[in-house]
Amino acid sequence: MRLVAMLLWGMLALVGCSSREEAKRPPDKLQVIVTLFPLYDMARAIGGEHATVSLLLPPGAEAHSFEPRPGDILRLHQSDLFIYTGPFMEPWAESLLKGVDSKRLGAINAGIGIPLLKQGKEQADADGHEHGHGGGDPHIWLDFRNAETMVTTIATGFTAKDPAHAASFRLNAQRYRARLAELDRRYRSGLADCGSRTVIHAGHFAFGYLAKRYGLRYLSAFPSSGDSEPNARQMATMVELVRSTGVGAIYYEELVSPRLADTLAKETGSRLLLLSAAHNVSREELARGITLPEIMEHNLENLRQGLKCR
Repeated sequence: MRLVAMLLWGMLALVGCSSREEAKRPPDKLQVIVTLFPLYDMARAIGGEHATVSLLLPPGAEAHSFEPRPGDILRLHQSDLFIYTGPFMEPWAESLLKGVDSKRLGAINAGIGIPLLKQGKEQADADGHEHGHGGGDPHIWLDFRNAETMVTTIATGFTAKDPAHAASFRLNAQRYRARLAELDRRYRSGLADCGSRTVIHAGHFAFGYLAKRYGLRYLSAFPSSGDSEPNARQMATMVELVRSTGVGAIYYEELVSPRLADTLAKETGSRLLLLSAAHNVSREELARGITLPEIMEHNLENLRQGLKCR
């Protein structure tokens, strides 16, 4: 009986906290929760002063192995909008939504209408794995044209939820799309004249869109999940590929131990450079306000170094 009483008390305390939080909220601000960092950066830029945006993924957590917690349902229950990229990038997102009994919460699938890129035969032959989720690559924001479409979709969702600030949302979205268009121009120019066009990535398959957009050959060492590892045969194949292509750099991914990347680099005499898909960022980066365009600018610098671009 005592345990039951304690549980009931805890539930009432949560409800009480929830009610107090509701009372504290500015009435004119949308409460928005997003799954991944690219969505967080887009949403906070679009919402501006009219939205409070929070990231569901804890800072530093690996996106592919994330498992929602019971407290996340409470957070969603207190929110106006939930934004995710689609069922292939976050297979848990729609199940999480089903657990929320809230007429107030709206959901935005930011990837709606964007076809998934299929993995090339060369990648499958190189490592013996079909990469991606459900046969396609869900890292859609890494083609900046797709990212522009996502921004438009998010802005439309904001406007439907809060028509009073529609003009602000549209203007902010226009400015963000302009930044993405400038990024696209800089990538096209910066990667136009390079000594190599092969990117060897000792991370999970994520950069198919970027490679296709800018005419690069892209090969990754990992299967689709960032917390899995290639076997000895796959590593030997990657070593042979590095040696045969003569690339000068091995790229590693964010928030995952570069141990295997380091092994591959030492085995082939290559240098290590970061190539971030921006699924998530560290606590320090989040605190200082790092942006998606800023991360993509760092990627361009490292690609230019590794590919020996002029």
